[in-house]
Amino acid sequence: MTSNSPLDLIYQDEYLLVVSKPAGLLAVPGRGADKQDCLSARLQHDFPDALIVHRLDMSTSGLMLFARGAEMQKRLSLVFQDREVEKRYVAVVGGKLEPVTGEVNLPIAADWPNRPLQKIDAGRGKPSLTHYRLLGFDAGNSRVELEPVTGRTHQLRVHMAAIGHPILGDALYGDEASAPRLMLHAMSLDLFHPVTGAPLRFVSAAPF
Repeated sequence: MTSNSPLDLIYQDEYLLVVSKPAGLLAVPGRGADKQDCLSARLQHDFPDALIVHRLDMSTSGLMLFARGAEMQKRLSLVFQDREVEKRYVAVVGGKLEPVTGEVNLPIAADWPNRPLQKIDAGRGKPSLTHYRLLGFDAGNSRVELEPVTGRTHQLRVHMAAIGHPILGDALYGDEASAPRLMLHAMSLDLFHPVTGAPLRFVSAAPF
């Protein structure tokens, strides 16, 4: 996807925008002139009032919600902070995930000497909870649905690796060569509209 590629705009109104981010594109600008192309900058070209509310890793694809204006950014940030948004991801992980449903409840902390890596740390880690559900098993790998209850950096990637089922294509916590990309996609967002109160559900099919 080049900087001239059209945005995959899922929803828009005067308060918020929902876009499906492609894998390999930064959510926000990084450090350096070579890291200024990002989803937020592309979106602001068409919607100058679009402001970030949450993030996806560069390697992760899928749904991102943006606020329109600073006041709506504050309101939606609180919605995320209070865990009033239900987020679900689909991933392909190595091995057969058993049992078929469960949770990973392991505290995560920054691995400061090895930034940007995160690690499981019982002493300094913040509480981190992920629910998972097996969707299918094929060729030695499991297709899973993941629901992060908390929102720690790299949470799904760290948790899956910690239980012995790293996400395929993960250059940080698994084997980058195991897939052509990180096999992680933000497939659904459920929340109540911050102004009207109407229930909103957004879905984006995984491209893998």
